[in-house]
Order: sequence, then C-alpha cells, then structure tokens
Amino acid sequence: MKFSRRLCVGGSIRDPEKVIWKLKHNAGQFSVYVIAIAASEGDQLDIIHCSYLKQRCFDTENMLVAGLASSRQEAVEMIASLAQKVVRETGDADLRSYFLKG
Repeated sequence: MKFSRRLCVGGSIRDPEKVIWKLKHNAGQFSVYVIAIAASEGDQLDIIHCSYLKQRCFDTENMLVAGLASSRQEAVEMIASLAQKVVRETGDADLRSYFLKG
C-alpha cells in the first residue's frame, strides 16, 4: 500500500500516522475509510472501508491511497471538496491524474 504525497486526511482522524501504520500492518480498525485511486482506468476514486482491504480480491500492494476518513459521509464530502480544488487549480476534474502526477 502506497500513500500519496497529497494525502488528504479527514478532520475526525485524530492520529493519521497511527492509522497509516495500522493500514500498512493489516491491523483492524472500525471506523476508517480509505479513498484510493480506482483499480479500473474508467473510474477515478474508490471509497473502501478498511476491513474490506483484508480480502484477497484487493491488490493492496499496488494501491495508492489518496485520503483517509472516519466515515463514508466524510469521505464523500472530502471528494467533493477535492474535486472543487482540482477544478480551480487545473481547470479539469480529473482527480485520478491529479494524485498520480503529484
């Protein structure tokens, strides 16, 4: 699992370093949602509860994490504000390339 240099952390995540450590070491967490670059080229971002990352179907080794949130609602709000920020900075709403290039 890799973390973007432009990693966005929700306001309700108290200790982001601890959350990152737990994600890297596959430790369980109840209320952490990962905003990751989508695995499919046609999509931009995925919101995934951290418990799903323990399943074999997720390629966490090559996953790029763009954000961390403590609820799905917070993750959706973060993506909405990120989209606005990216449009202001680049004139385009391509969040995927924003995180891959950054």
